[in-house]
Amino acid sequence: MFAFIRAAVALAAAAAGIYSVANAQTGCERFYVIKVGDTCDSIAAANNVSTFQLQFINPDIDAGCDNLFPGTIICLGIAGEDCETIHVVQPGDFCAEIADEAGIPISTLLANNPNVNANCTNIDVGEVLCTADEVFNYTSVTV
Repeated sequence: MFAFIRAAVALAAAAAGIYSVANAQTGCERFYVIKVGDTCDSIAAANNVSTFQLQFINPDIDAGCDNLFPGTIICLGIAGEDCETIHVVQPGDFCAEIADEAGIPISTLLANNPNVNANCTNIDVGEVLCTADEVFNYTSVTV
């Protein structure tokens, strides 16, 4: 049934002439259609996916997340590499507190969010971090 739905979404997107990043992803299990006003952080927060994961598995999304086009279908999660346990960064958040609140070591938080530096000085309010207790390798992006 899921394969049928995925095929129907891909066919509808192709028929409408919409470029689909998700169709290029091997093993993509969750999809999202970009809407007007979406940002990487808003998509990530609403769909339980880290901002890093969203951009990693959709390499056509630029570093500034400035090229989100309404109607584009993107992948939210790849089988076996889909972190759905998240924390949305709030003012005053620090990695140690985020990790402690999630009940995980800071090493796991940093491993699952390789965009965050070791001192955790580059997280931004609204950024979505993976706070799962397992480490995801993020290796199987196939375009």
